[in-house]
Amino acid sequence: MSLSGNGTSNGGTAPRQKLEKVVIRFAGDSGDGMQLTGDRFTSEAALFGNDLATQPNYPAEIRAPQGTLPGVSSFQIQIADYDILTAGDRPDVLVAMNPAALKANVADLPRGGLIIANSDEFTKRNLAKVGYESNPLDSEELSDYVVQAVAMTTLTLGAVEAIGATKKDGQRAKNMFALGLLSWMYGRELAHSESFIREKFSRKPEIAEANVLALKAGWNYGETTEAFATTYEVSPAKLNSGDYRQISGNTALAYGIVTAGQLANTQVILGTYPITPASDILHELSKHKHFNVLTFQAEDEIAGIGAALGASYGGALGVTSTSGPGVALKSEAIGLGVMMELPLLIVDVQRGGPSTGLPTKTEQSDLLQALYGRNGESPVAVLAPRSPSDCFDIAVEASRIALTYRTPVIILSDGAIANGSEPWRIPDVESYEAIDHTFAKEGEPFQPYARDPETLARQFAVPGTPGLEHRIGGLEKANGSGNISYEPANHDLMTRLRQAKIDGISVPDIEVDDPSGEAELLLVGWGSSYGPIGEACRRARRQGIKVAHAHVRHLNPFPANLGDVLKAYPTVVAPEMNLGQLATLLRAKYLVDVQSVTKMEGMAFLADEVEGIIDAALDGTLAEKETDKAKFARLAAATVDMGVDA
Repeated sequence: MSLSGNGTSNGGTAPRQKLEKVVIRFAGDSGDGMQLTGDRFTSEAALFGNDLATQPNYPAEIRAPQGTLPGVSSFQIQIADYDILTAGDRPDVLVAMNPAALKANVADLPRGGLIIANSDEFTKRNLAKVGYESNPLDSEELSDYVVQAVAMTTLTLGAVEAIGATKKDGQRAKNMFALGLLSWMYGRELAHSESFIREKFSRKPEIAEANVLALKAGWNYGETTEAFATTYEVSPAKLNSGDYRQISGNTALAYGIVTAGQLANTQVILGTYPITPASDILHELSKHKHFNVLTFQAEDEIAGIGAALGASYGGALGVTSTSGPGVALKSEAIGLGVMMELPLLIVDVQRGGPSTGLPTKTEQSDLLQALYGRNGESPVAVLAPRSPSDCFDIAVEASRIALTYRTPVIILSDGAIANGSEPWRIPDVESYEAIDHTFAKEGEPFQPYARDPETLARQFAVPGTPGLEHRIGGLEKANGSGNISYEPANHDLMTRLRQAKIDGISVPDIEVDDPSGEAELLLVGWGSSYGPIGEACRRARRQGIKVAHAHVRHLNPFPANLGDVLKAYPTVVAPEMNLGQLATLLRAKYLVDVQSVTKMEGMAFLADEVEGIIDAALDGTLAEKETDKAKFARLAAATVDMGVDA
């Protein structure tokens, strides 16, 4: 029997139950380290070989009052012994570090779910902050759940007392106690987390030691207490062979951009301004100077894209990263990139809007902005990743399009993808085709707007090349020569050429997931809806329901076969985290009655919500449900006007 907290045995103290999957949510105050705790448990699961998916949920306030509902931060992870697509609908286990965390999350827990609560924080003062009149841990209020009250703070302080740690440092380490306890419950070793802690706090060894002691104390508590009757095992998943690592969407995007620069043998220059939830792209790219990556943190959004556009004009791959409010500020410069026909990559990690909106929440409401949010006819290519790991290939492909067709390209990620993580099979970069980024050379014939007959990309010369001096800018140019032109016929021609170039971009056909080949219902989605729609279709098929799924990664231009795919199904439904933007585009372009299902809650669809969409679409009640939403919105507005709390 091991009492050392090294994470190697359950000591035979509790029987081990084998599970196919489990969903765990860590929740606490924004200062409780829930994101770090979740990230470490995720790393343990990845090293163990589970398939996994995560979904952090951050408060928007920089520092909400401690112990209040607006300050609750959570991290949800699903681990499984098979291929999964989402972080799970509802947690099987809720780790609640205070009353606010419990109140904010308990409604998501299914009946019979496990609550592990830090009982030390359930004081009268903390209970009153969130409206609890009495301690729910001591009442029948949580009778539908299995509740384990653990004095995490007291036990952590006891564990660190021997090294003379301050009370403040000891209290900060209680999240590691929770990590140790959950690691014991699911048979995870602590060695990697201990190494991580010691490296993270290498300059503060006393803090490192306190956190390691707290981690082991959590493990030992599980090992020695009789409160937990069972431990659990989730076996490694049977994934395709290869080397894997855990990756978030923002990190995968950064890696894809670095790779694209190497494939094109060109410098990557990021001009950007930090904005939630895109800032991690800047942080990651700044680490890769040795791959000829230059990052520039500008004073504002406009300066950021100005630097990126200048970099593209100088022959580099210019990149800028932002969210919806930043795209609004960058729109004029994007239009300049369209007029000058320069390769430019714009990464929009969408969040709830409009205006400042919901900075830390997810949404898919920038699609029409990406397509049409500029003056004049200014077409750009638009792509959207479907998952965190897909961000790598999307970034490479978007860069290839930008450099090949000499055009701005917008990548529409979103908060759920950017902050979520999953296993990523590390690709063999040698298998990727080189990206052709060529320039006119000294002594060669040169006209700034002479075009490649296949791609319609204009001829490109690096400024300062002897003999290839030219003028370029935002005014309309004459076809071929690039001279300023106000001729009506020329403007019409150039407008159509710029549009034809985007329309002619080669994109792969859309693939349809329809195992039976007999489905009459097609769900079509984009962005982070891929996981919930895919999981819901799997569940429906296990019940004998025939349903098809098509996911659009190329939003401009659309895949050439998309119209035929839509017309092949009697019923087409598009679930979106907006008020029906993709559905509007599909109806207009293909004249297909695409039914729109919308959700604007700052949270991704749940798979069981999409299951309900499938059922409603098949029994003919889907339109009624969407109409009911509109009726409720009008009713709520009316009651507020009358001074009634809706």
